[in-house]
Amino acid sequence: MIPPGKKQIMKLTGAQILVRCLEKEGVEYVFGLPGGVILPTFDILYDSRIQLILTKHEQGAAHMADGYARATGRPGVCIVTSGPAATNTVTGLATAYMDSVPIVCITGQVATTVIGSDAFQEADVLGITRPVTKHNFLVKDVRDLARIVREAFYIATSGKPGPVLIDFPVDVSRAKTDFVFPNDISFRGYAPEKEPEDYETQIGKAAELTLASKRPCLYAGGGAIASGAEQEIREFVAKTGIPITTTLLGLGIFPETHASSLRMLGMHGTHYANYAVQNSDVLIAVGARFDDRVTGNISKFAPKAKIIHIDIDPSAISKTVRVDVAVVSDVKKAMARLTQRVKDRRFEIREWLVQIAAWKKKFPLKYNAKAKKILQEYVIEKIGELTRHRAIVVTGVGQHQMWTAQWYGFEKPRTLLTSGGLGTMGYGLPAAIGARLGRPGTTVVCIDGDGSFQMTLTELATAAYYKVPVKVFIMDNGYYGMVRQWQELFYKRRYSGSVIGPTNPDFVKLVESYGILALKMRTPKDVIPMIKKALAHKGPVVVHCKVAPENNVYPMVPAGNALDQIMDMA
Repeated sequence: MIPPGKKQIMKLTGAQILVRCLEKEGVEYVFGLPGGVILPTFDILYDSRIQLILTKHEQGAAHMADGYARATGRPGVCIVTSGPAATNTVTGLATAYMDSVPIVCITGQVATTVIGSDAFQEADVLGITRPVTKHNFLVKDVRDLARIVREAFYIATSGKPGPVLIDFPVDVSRAKTDFVFPNDISFRGYAPEKEPEDYETQIGKAAELTLASKRPCLYAGGGAIASGAEQEIREFVAKTGIPITTTLLGLGIFPETHASSLRMLGMHGTHYANYAVQNSDVLIAVGARFDDRVTGNISKFAPKAKIIHIDIDPSAISKTVRVDVAVVSDVKKAMARLTQRVKDRRFEIREWLVQIAAWKKKFPLKYNAKAKKILQEYVIEKIGELTRHRAIVVTGVGQHQMWTAQWYGFEKPRTLLTSGGLGTMGYGLPAAIGARLGRPGTTVVCIDGDGSFQMTLTELATAAYYKVPVKVFIMDNGYYGMVRQWQELFYKRRYSGSVIGPTNPDFVKLVESYGILALKMRTPKDVIPMIKKALAHKGPVVVHCKVAPENNVYPMVPAGNALDQIMDMA
């Protein structure tokens, strides 16, 4: 008998506790595949309100969780079994880690009694994933499980976001204990929201530099999107008139159609963004990590500028580029505070704005509009126009990725999902599926290359089975395009290993075998009608775009050059 006034605490298995915790965290989808040691958990998922999305490969599961997280701002979750299943998630974890994406990956593990004995499908998942996760856990006692799950979600989403892994032994999943969901958690030494003591002083120094500048430039990265700082960034630019450039992962934080936009900077950025950064006297970097594809030759980067760096991660400050004022803070909060302390700068920087306008006029993005073959730039530009620049656009990695960044025209944050830091080919299709599930009712377009697409094309089965209406455009040029471009420019056209056209399948027949609508673009006249048809179709669509085989991405800053040493088409 239970004494009057006492609440009964139900004993649950570890698998039940895990699923209950996921439900309490608000998880709506988990992406993954079953296998021996994770079967107790999948059995409980069978009756859960959480929907399991069965993928065809564990890498696809991790990328779907990643795409879901980037599109929604909420953590994505993937669940797989032990051994090879766990190791198959490593590329997805590394992709999320490099781009600071919050995902929670749960891997089955052999029983705690045989860990270290080379048991069937055992792998040292903690050791393997430690370099590519923000944190990882091995659950040794079922009594710790609810706390660990709660901590995993907190770590993944707080401060600088990132992937967290929970390694879940099968005997722990079967063991029973009282279930108590911890509402409050805290960590000694981990307080990402705490302001440093010199916060206001540093904000004041940043404001002083900004107000004294004659050639200021704002440089925003993916951290600005992660912090939800869209409104604060736009208010700062509107108040000051300071021009803004973004990284690849920062695209969408500020509308590219706005007069103050310099669009993307870096290796394949605009001339005027790169010239502005190189000639600035104050560079305000927010939520950006000074990646080598952005800086070019670091010793020659922004040589005339005092640099202000706002970032939530103190380890990012002066990591690659020495900064003059460091503000360790969430970008959203810091930009709101900085905006309060600055004023309209248009009059003081009018000569600078005239110079930038001249660069924009002299060095626009361009392509050969009279080309007889389909150009990737043209297809992407038309996709942008026909979606009114409001779709979520997911890419693989390669030339098509850079052309998408240049030609789509992003207006809102969380509308470009792409692998920036790791450069993961195969990211596009599975991430697009995750994004569409997370943002139902939103048009999701995947722009992929023939090489990148074939690395995870098995997830066509997932799109078909769950009727996920992603619109995939394969830019088929018969090459690993960016590799071929470098070989053309720097290796005397010795196309070693970059020619893939002879091994490509008939994409239309392949796609149709999955029961998915397949379309084909053969000439420039097909481009607009095929895009319209794909967008109008209610289910998933793949459009095979037979594009110009030896088209190059320009502008281009060759490796080792300063940011303003730019190659362009004749």
